[in-house]
Amino acid sequence: MFSTIGEKIKYFYKPYALAIVSIGYVLGELGHYLIGVTSKATAEDLHYGDISCQLNTTKYSLIQLPVQCEAANNSDHCLSLELNGTNYCEWNYNGLGLDYQILAGPSFIAVFTVVGVILGIIADKYNRVKLLAVCTLVFSIAIILMGAVKEYWQLVLLRMVLAAGEAGCNPLATGLLSDWFDEEQRGLVMSIFNWGIYGGYGIAFPIGRYVPKINAWDLGWRVCYYGAGIVGIIIAALTALTLVEPTRKSIGEETKNSDGSKLSIWKVILQPRIILLCLAASIRHCGGMCFAYNCDLYYRDYFPDYDLGWWLFAVTIVIGSIGVVVGGVVSDKFVAKMGIKSRVAVLAISQLIATPFAFGSVYFGPLWAMITLGISYFFAEMWFGIVFAIMVEIVPLSMRSTTVGIFLFVMNNIGGNLPILVEPTRQIIGFRESLYIYYAGFYGISSLMFLLTMFFMDGPVSNKNNTKSQATSDEVHDNKTFTDDNGQPIALELPRLSIRSQLSHNERY
Repeated sequence: MFSTIGEKIKYFYKPYALAIVSIGYVLGELGHYLIGVTSKATAEDLHYGDISCQLNTTKYSLIQLPVQCEAANNSDHCLSLELNGTNYCEWNYNGLGLDYQILAGPSFIAVFTVVGVILGIIADKYNRVKLLAVCTLVFSIAIILMGAVKEYWQLVLLRMVLAAGEAGCNPLATGLLSDWFDEEQRGLVMSIFNWGIYGGYGIAFPIGRYVPKINAWDLGWRVCYYGAGIVGIIIAALTALTLVEPTRKSIGEETKNSDGSKLSIWKVILQPRIILLCLAASIRHCGGMCFAYNCDLYYRDYFPDYDLGWWLFAVTIVIGSIGVVVGGVVSDKFVAKMGIKSRVAVLAISQLIATPFAFGSVYFGPLWAMITLGISYFFAEMWFGIVFAIMVEIVPLSMRSTTVGIFLFVMNNIGGNLPILVEPTRQIIGFRESLYIYYAGFYGISSLMFLLTMFFMDGPVSNKNNTKSQATSDEVHDNKTFTDDNGQPIALELPRLSIRSQLSHNERY
């Protein structure tokens, strides 16, 4: 009976581990993107960013207004606008401006990228589960404290602490998931985990829009941060207490050159295919970040008499999730026939299809904007998990977390900082036009760059009985098959709590 229970526990352990690390990532990304939705309320409270004339009532639609609020350039003109004796505009902070762009982008990215590389290197040497638990705890505490700030500079500082904690999630979890799951499931598993970005981003819309209106305990927008942080602490505890570091064993030859010398990390990351993949991912990431940081503010600004919060939630969570899963499944199905090229082909094709619909999501009115956004999301969100499935397949096992950390450093520095250009461009040509360039335009550019990258990738690898010859391949690293000293495959096992020696053994890993 106990053996049967043990088998059932082992069967559910991998999905459980995937769920825990994914939920942790969702919460980290919720803390990351929540500022984009609460920015107006936060700016009014902390007094940062631009001040403008804005519609302050839902009683009238835009077509009923004799003069649009945006036409007023000063407070006197703004407050003088009325309809049937009722003032319908307010002169207040709008949540935009350079202060917001710095808060959303550079203050976060500056720390996120540097710490990500450091943690990626550490992850290749130390217990990743414990490191991931500590990182989750750090960003959860930072999110809670963000709800207690009184000054703008405090919010900036805590955004940096949040970034330091969240920086470890991707490189640490990527290595763990690659050891827990086989190659046949890798694309899907990475897609599910990296859906955390869109999960946190999507949940931010209803939480950031509607929770502050409840004004629970007279805390307004602050409740959003308190709640997210408390749940994060619970996930940190579950990570530390219920997850076990999987066995990882480097194949000796995979970190050596053909002449027997040790393979340098720089020789790995400076391969043309990795450089091109990183640049393409950076451009795609910039497009996504530009929309993520600005979409709620954009739709509030252009369609103030429409409440699109639940629409944005449905598009990002439901349609985006389907796209993530479909992308992972499709790339997994074709990888055996086309090799890694199939994954890159899925990236190029999906982003190309998403591009015209991304244009539509900022060109059309509310209804068609949401329809085209949904179609765009279905194809666009296939990309992130597949990129990291590619990464763990083309680098040596012992350098995997380090390479992912460096990859994220470059991708986030380029893709995470370029969105600051939206603000000066908005001032010159308009908000909508700036999103044409940095959102939809960058989707199109990334699709062409992914297409170019595909030609530098390998075709299918023939199956051979000699696993050693596969491991020594200069092109693809077999990170799926690990064996012990007797040539037997290593199976993931939970620690047996009744045997102290087993626990001590696991502690060393």
